[in-house]
Amino acid sequence: MKGICWLVLMWAVVPAFAQDDIFAQPVLGFIPKPGWPPTGPVPRLADGKPDLSGPWAPNALRINNNTDSEIKDIPMQPWAADILKQRRAGIGKDDPEGFCLPPGVPRSNTTPFPFRILQTPGLIVIIYEGGTHLWRQIFMDGRPHPADPNPTWLGDSIGRWDGDTLVVDTVGFNGKSWIDAAGLPTTESLHVIERIRRVSRGYLEIEHTIDDPKAYTKPWKFTIHPMLLDGELMEYICQENNVDGKHLVGNK
Repeated sequence: MKGICWLVLMWAVVPAFAQDDIFAQPVLGFIPKPGWPPTGPVPRLADGKPDLSGPWAPNALRINNNTDSEIKDIPMQPWAADILKQRRAGIGKDDPEGFCLPPGVPRSNTTPFPFRILQTPGLIVIIYEGGTHLWRQIFMDGRPHPADPNPTWLGDSIGRWDGDTLVVDTVGFNGKSWIDAAGLPTTESLHVIERIRRVSRGYLEIEHTIDDPKAYTKPWKFTIHPMLLDGELMEYICQENNVDGKHLVGNK
């Protein structure tokens, strides 16, 4: 049942999947059939570009829960290190996603809920099952970012191809999202670059560069390997029967 507190369920499933293989992390509600994911060459579109479309399992539970358990020595500004410590002590009581607010970028790519990529030459759309059932537009028509973008949870995303790699440049954030459930902060200066590559028929590779000079002393990176989903996205309405709030520490 997806109406239960997803934070609790995430932690509950970790031990069963606690292995070193980066291609073996759980997605809520989906258990791949034997022999999944499929193997074989990367499928391509008529224009020769890699076909990134389809439903994908983020495969990034550890990054979503606690990024610095995977990425050592994240270069935090002193205030960012302090607020991370406070958020950890609160055990997620102020996590925006626990209140049905958007996970933001890059966290939308690492939540335990799947997403679907819709690919056209001029526009790529990502539909996220979790959070607030988000959809994200990546403009591929050569436009620049707005000179003064309206700050939003997902920012303004511009894409281009670098060979077989889709490079997505996103700015214009509102600074309210957390990078992970532990509470890594962001500010309105956040700049995220995603390098998305289909490495095989069954897997993507997404390298994220986090550049937020107000929160971190230098840019830093993490990489995830989404797996082709054996199934379809499901309807998930966070606001409906949301029982997260009363279970978050400090919200009683």
